[in-house]
Amino acid sequence: MALVEIALFHSPLSAEMARGRLAADGIDAVLFDGGLSSLGLGMMAPARLMVEEEDLEDARFVLAEDQR
Repeated sequence: MALVEIALFHSPLSAEMARGRLAADGIDAVLFDGGLSSLGLGMMAPARLMVEEEDLEDARFVLAEDQR
């Protein structure tokens, strides 16, 4: 099983909110490079939200619903 990137965030708060939203729907997600964005380096190294490849479609749907 491979992790794939679903979104990039320049704000660590936004990244954690998206991760929490996926978790609320039972989708495991992890943040890569989140520590750099929390140091104010989000423009240079944004946090990457990663999900399992088989969860990608569901995760996209969940995040798209939040945009409405």
